[in-house]
Amino acid sequence: MRPFWALLKRELASVARERTILIAILIQLFIASFSSALLLGLLSMYDPESVAISGRVDMRVGLVGAQVEALTQILEARGIQITRFENLDAARAAYQQGDVETVIVAPDAAQAVTTLQLYLPHLEVRASAIQVVLQEPLKQYENALRVQNGTPARYMDLKGAPPTTFEFLYSIILPVLLFFPAFVAGNLVADSLAEEFEMNTLETLLTTPLTWGSIVGAKIAAAIILALLQCALWLALLSLNRTELFNLPWLLVMGGLLAAMFGTLAAFVAVTFKNREQAQFVYALALMGLVGASFLAGVSPLTTISRLAIGDVYTGAGNVLMFVGVLLVMLFILALTLRRRDAR
Repeated sequence: MRPFWALLKRELASVARERTILIAILIQLFIASFSSALLLGLLSMYDPESVAISGRVDMRVGLVGAQVEALTQILEARGIQITRFENLDAARAAYQQGDVETVIVAPDAAQAVTTLQLYLPHLEVRASAIQVVLQEPLKQYENALRVQNGTPARYMDLKGAPPTTFEFLYSIILPVLLFFPAFVAGNLVADSLAEEFEMNTLETLLTTPLTWGSIVGAKIAAAIILALLQCALWLALLSLNRTELFNLPWLLVMGGLLAAMFGTLAAFVAVTFKNREQAQFVYALALMGLVGASFLAGVSPLTTISRLAIGDVYTGAGNVLMFVGVLLVMLFILALTLRRRDAR
C-alpha cells in the first residue's frame, strides 16, 4: 500500500500546480461565501418581483397628500425613507436637489376612486428598480383602501416569502455548488491520466508494485478527497449564510458519490482515448448526456440533492443507495477495462 499512498499524496500535491483547477475552486468559494448576495442579484434576473420581498433597498420617497398615513406606515415598514411634502412643487424641488429619488402623489383617500401619481427618474435601470420595490407596498395600500371603503379583498392576505426564492436556492444554487466539485474532480482524473499517457510515465509507475487498478484508483481517490473537502466547505458557508439545510451528512455523501461517478467516467474515457484534449472533450460530452438523461428518467442526482436539502420525507437513504449501485456498476466496467490492459 505504500506506493499507492505515495501516488495519492503526489496527486493531491499536484492540484496546487493546476491553475485552472484552483481558479474553479476559487469561483465556487466566491459563490458559496456570498450566496445570500448572489441569490438576491440572480433572483432579480430570474424573477424581478422577488426583489420587492427578498431585498432591502435603500430608497428615499417623497409623499404628497393630506391623508396618507396608511401609505406612509406601509412604506416605512418596507424600510423606505419617507419625506412628506405639502404640495407637488415642493416635492419636485426636493427631487431636483437629490433629496428624494421618486415622488408619489396620493389624493384624498375618501374619494370613491383613488388614483396615485408616481414620478420616476429618467434613468431606466433605477426607475425599473423603484417600480419593482414599490409594487408590493402599493398593492398593500390598495388592499387597505378596499377594506376602508367596505370592499375587503383577500388577495394580499397570503403570508410568507415567494416560492421563487425557495426554488432558486434549493434547486439551482445548492445543486450547482455540489455539482461543480464533482465536475472538477472528473476533469482532474481525466487530465492526470491522459498526461501520464502523453508523457510515457505510466511504464515507470508500472515497474513499481502498483497495478493499473492501483494507479487509476489513487487518482480517483485524490479527486474524491478534494471534492469532499470542497463540498464540506460549501455546505458550511451556506449554513453561515443562514440557509437552512436538512440531511447534511447525506448531502456530503451525495457530493462524494458524484465525484466518484464523474471520476470513474473520466478515468474510463482517459484510458480509452489516451489523449488529453480528446479525453476532456469526450468526458464533457458524456457527462452532459448522462446528466440530461438522468433528468428525463426522473432519477437525477441533482434533484435528489435538492430534496434532501429541503427535508423531503420521501427522500432518504434509499435514494442515495441507488447511486451507490450506479457507482458500483461503473467501477465494474472500469475494472474490466483495466484488466484487459493488464492482460496485454
